[in-house]
Amino acid sequence: MSKSLSPFTKQQLIPQEERLEILKSKSSLFIGIPKETAFQEKRVCLTPDAVSAIVNNGHRVLIESGAGKGANFSDKDYSEAGAEITKDTAKVFACPMILKIEPPTLDQIKLINPQSILISALQLKTQTKKYFETLAAKRVTALAFEFIKDDDGTYPAVKSLSEIAGTSSVLIAAELLSNVNEGNGLMFGNVSGVPPVEVVILGAGTVGEFAARSSLGLGANVKIFDNSITRLREIQKNLGQPLFTSTIQPKNLLKALKRCDIVIGAVRGKNRSPIIVTETMVENMKSGAVIIDVSIDMGGCVETSEVTTHKAPTFKKHGVIHYCVPNIPARFSRTASISISNMFTPYILKIADDGGLENSLRFDRGLKNGLYFYHGILTNKSVGEWFDLKHSDINLLIF
Repeated sequence: MSKSLSPFTKQQLIPQEERLEILKSKSSLFIGIPKETAFQEKRVCLTPDAVSAIVNNGHRVLIESGAGKGANFSDKDYSEAGAEITKDTAKVFACPMILKIEPPTLDQIKLINPQSILISALQLKTQTKKYFETLAAKRVTALAFEFIKDDDGTYPAVKSLSEIAGTSSVLIAAELLSNVNEGNGLMFGNVSGVPPVEVVILGAGTVGEFAARSSLGLGANVKIFDNSITRLREIQKNLGQPLFTSTIQPKNLLKALKRCDIVIGAVRGKNRSPIIVTETMVENMKSGAVIIDVSIDMGGCVETSEVTTHKAPTFKKHGVIHYCVPNIPARFSRTASISISNMFTPYILKIADDGGLENSLRFDRGLKNGLYFYHGILTNKSVGEWFDLKHSDINLLIF
């Protein structure tokens, strides 16, 4: 006698959760890119190649005339890529989505339409309470690109700009060592029979790593100081070779500073960079040595550092050349623009494919990390506590 077989397994008979599909329909974007007006800012959010990719995916890009000039991209380059060009600043700020490098000024915020999407840097340390109140009144949804996280938990915008700052700090130092710039006449390059240039790097983060990478590539003798053993171990691993590393101990540091030709300061702090190199230490350095204080945007890690500009980048103190320009990547505006554009483009295409920013925020935790305003509601706890403003948890607003 044959057994009657059940058409279902035991597992299939257990009640299952109902799965509801969230429908994602591709949306069309209209992006405005205004010309940057901040002091010394020459970068642009999207390159012509990026604009071409976005336009070919069915989106519109309106760019203010001359927006790419500082990075050597002409209006013609953008026009041929499919962008619309306008000289009307207000028209650009009226677009539903605005992309900027620097945060908009209060006057520029007035030009933004209510319920628009703003993606730019936030630069929290430079903002005022009024800035956030003005954005809230416009009911904008705003993202700070320096807070957007990658899948691996890193900040892609910060990392890419730190890579540029680290590499360029060495190139700048090489320039300043020459006799033309009143340096001590030394050259990188590991010339046979000539002792190598001595470089001291303070901080083993991304800036420090890329400064070390460039210095080693040019044949320099490199010493790295950081109080984190983990970061020192990591930098040796990433560089693929053993090199001098030390925790920041005054005796060891002073000894290294007396011998070195270049100091690159890349130490960050929560509110201000800690002073690592005192004025007395600078007095003990060689005449004609060079200090590049990359952390000057957070106060600087060298006691004798003072903010300088791209037009007047250096000054001498105790015979040591100081370079203390806050926005080093802007010196290499085209490279920096390509780097930022590479970060922006995939996110823009993803937002469109997801059916709009709201859907992207639901699915992408890294993108959500960059959000600080949602329809005029402040969602960033740090901003709220810093400026004593009411804030809400974004997870309670987006389901």
